[in-house]
Amino acid sequence: MKDNKAALNLLKTARGQIESVIKMTESERYCVDIANQVLATISLLKKANLNILKNHIETCVKESFEDGTQEEKIEEVIQILGKYLK
Repeated sequence: MKDNKAALNLLKTARGQIESVIKMTESERYCVDIANQVLATISLLKKANLNILKNHIETCVKESFEDGTQEEKIEEVIQILGKYLK
């Protein structure tokens, strides 16, 4: 991966939020507070995933045009994007 620092930071932050959600749930905190924390974590994971996908397009997909495997790489990206639409 070309530049995964941003994605790693987002994933580490999400990990911290997941740990917080677990503690909040164990201590029976207010359900809406827990739900808001879960949504914040989901948002971070989506941002990390898009960052990873962007890096994939900028590196692997770009390189695939040089070695003739672009059809395969493009299909992979289309499949991932399709999952966002479900």
